Amino acid sequence: MKFLILCIAALGMYAPSLYISCSSLPGSVPRIRSKVPSYNLMHDGVYEGEAEGWRGTVRVKIRVEDGEIVEIAILDHQDDPYVGGAAMEELLDLALQYGITDLDAVSGATESSTAFLEALEAALEESAAVLPGAAE
Repeated sequence: MKFLILCIAALGMYAPSLYISCSSLPGSVPRIRSKVPSYNLMHDGVYEGEAEGWRGTVRVKIRVEDGEIVEIAILDHQDDPYVGGAAMEELLDLALQYGITDLDAVSGATESSTAFLEALEAALEESAAVLPGAAE
């Protein structure tokens, strides 16, 4: 009985640190990588991209002004709005805020996240400028 009480007391002492370390596990929040995207220059305009997601096609639209992404919109997806849809919205905010698409997928919505990022990449590739001599 004393051993059980001692175990419960020890668990009570370490529970807060266990909660803190588990709540910050990698993958629970998208991390931003420092990789430089392949599309350094983009033509101004509106572009669309699509990719296959968890339950169907994910379509996005971007608007580029002065060589920077100023707007990203999710045009269509069939994913659950509370899981895949929420993950896409979170990634949309990060991509727009930091101007990059090299983000990790949101845990629990990996296929939806990947499809959103692939659709975004497709739109950006459409807008990419080719520098003279870059193909050599």
